[in-house]
Amino acid sequence: MLKNIRRFTLRNLRKMRFLPSKLYVKYHYEYFSEKKLNLKNPIDFNEKIEWYKVYYRPKILTQLADKYRVRTYVEEKIGKQYLNELYGVYNNPSNIDFDSLPNKFVIKANHTNGHNLIVEDKKKLNKKKTIKLLNKWLRKNQYYRKGQEWAYKDIKPKIIIEKNLKENEKTSLIDYKFYCFNGKPKFLDVHIDRGENHKQGCFDLDFKPLPFSKSKKYESISANVEKPSNLKEMVFLSEILADKLPFVRVDLYSIKGKTIFGEMTFYPADARDKFHPDKYNPIIGNYLKLPKLSNKQKIII
Repeated sequence: MLKNIRRFTLRNLRKMRFLPSKLYVKYHYEYFSEKKLNLKNPIDFNEKIEWYKVYYRPKILTQLADKYRVRTYVEEKIGKQYLNELYGVYNNPSNIDFDSLPNKFVIKANHTNGHNLIVEDKKKLNKKKTIKLLNKWLRKNQYYRKGQEWAYKDIKPKIIIEKNLKENEKTSLIDYKFYCFNGKPKFLDVHIDRGENHKQGCFDLDFKPLPFSKSKKYESISANVEKPSNLKEMVFLSEILADKLPFVRVDLYSIKGKTIFGEMTFYPADARDKFHPDKYNPIIGNYLKLPKLSNKQKIII
């Protein structure tokens, strides 16, 4: 009974997004983990991600979380050959010239995750409804508002349109998500069949299955998933992009052996999904060596 009352209270406290980050993340963390957050001595991985939200705020994080501006960073670090083809970027969706676009493309918001529209046949696209939807995206900054994910706070919302990537006849791409700690990739989280029967699994850098997963929401990938031919290159590139950051997840794709950059994120799943079994949360948390705040520092910039 008391547990249900506490959960109800936390659910309501999470709606108070005007609260200071230091206070808000405590309610956020407890609601999803059912554990108290210790910002003075975080141990579990998600505890440290909550700390990251509050105290680690170099301006470059805003650029790297921005799906448009990160392209400049990627080009400077590893070269534009690893970027997906960009068809256009817009402040106003009404300015999109749909007639000039190819028959297939992908529309994204640069300031959130999950706001993607995959267009397989332009002739079937309702342009009026699409523009209305895109304007709705631009009015929202859900990633900062819902979880105090600081890196998204000052991104200027835009709509970007990119090439619709395909691998053979597969309906969805395989995501290779490299967890990088202090500039070094440690393991990767692989997602397949997103559009059908979403599966997930964690692998070491030699693509051997690891004994933990990132979420119970998805079916586990079997051990015989094919190792990408360009894995060594993806490991190498993720390290260059991570560039000594305390933590960043670098997402890449492999299209017929060609590496394509996806995105960079600092707060996987908004610190909501823990690793399973639970004993791996402090183990993976130990990989993340948080920078030290001096006595006079309130945040690291």
